[in-house]
Amino acid sequence: MKKIPTLLAGLLLTVCLASTDSAASAEARAPIHFGALTWESGSLTTEILRRIVEKGFGYPTDTLPGSTVGLEVALARNDLQVVAEEWAGRSPAWVKAEQAGEVFALGDTVKNAEEGWWVPAYVVKGEKGDKAPAPDLRSVEDLKRYASVFKDPEEPAKGRFLNSPSGWTSEIVNSQKLKAYGLDGLYTNFRTGSGAALDAEIDSAIRRKKPVLFYYWSPTPLIGRHELVRLQEPPFDAQAWATLTDPSNKDPKGSQSLPAKLSIGVSKQFKNDYPELVAVFEKVDLPIGLLNKALANMNKERQDPGAAAEAFMRSNPDVWKAWLPADVAAKVEASL
Repeated sequence: MKKIPTLLAGLLLTVCLASTDSAASAEARAPIHFGALTWESGSLTTEILRRIVEKGFGYPTDTLPGSTVGLEVALARNDLQVVAEEWAGRSPAWVKAEQAGEVFALGDTVKNAEEGWWVPAYVVKGEKGDKAPAPDLRSVEDLKRYASVFKDPEEPAKGRFLNSPSGWTSEIVNSQKLKAYGLDGLYTNFRTGSGAALDAEIDSAIRRKKPVLFYYWSPTPLIGRHELVRLQEPPFDAQAWATLTDPSNKDPKGSQSLPAKLSIGVSKQFKNDYPELVAVFEKVDLPIGLLNKALANMNKERQDPGAAAEAFMRSNPDVWKAWLPADVAAKVEASL
């Protein structure tokens, strides 16, 4: 009879241990939070990485919205664990967090990325026998002579410059650049709000063959759709760049933007907890030609980022398989 209590005790201990293991497992499998990036290349890269993390390694994920600076702050606090396309070093929030060891930029995910100020090629070259409205426009300095070409319909005495989407570090930088280049009195600093609204404004002007001056970046479908001319700026200077990223600086200096290096931003806690994912993220390399093609198709077919990510991965298995161990790659491939 003494064996029965002993057996019951053993069963109870087994149940307790199983419950403890289950609780630990549930805790370990809390979702990895990705930043919900609003631009096409960022959203596509996010979905590619999420599929690898979920299907290849079995970790659940989700996305959290926010402005670029807001996401960087959340990353530093580990409220967010991954930003799939981080233009590292551009914002004071990132620089401060990186110096404190709170965030890390992994890999060099897209080579030859760039950002700057652009005009359609027909503004400089003309088209179909039409005279170019700004034939000598080559640099930001030349814009002083051509404000009337880019006339703002709401303030006809000024030109119009289309700034980046609201909430981006580049919005601050562009506003400071207008001052640094002596253009703030000649051009309105026009903010469309969202990336989609900026695209619509640019596409509308180009369809009508109207002059338009705007900030943009690559990789993007828009850069691939149109023949554009990027305006020259003074060479990059670190001290000048510091004045451009500081909205309170009243005497900003002109400079090209910090040379683009796209990485995957992760929190310190993520780097410590997921070494197998860190090893993958450090190898991510998305060829810019293939990426621009995928983005253009995503835009043309109006694909959501998840569908576009699956299409990219089915069409380019050699790209992403190079980042993964063979067994993980096999799991991902089986899910496509």
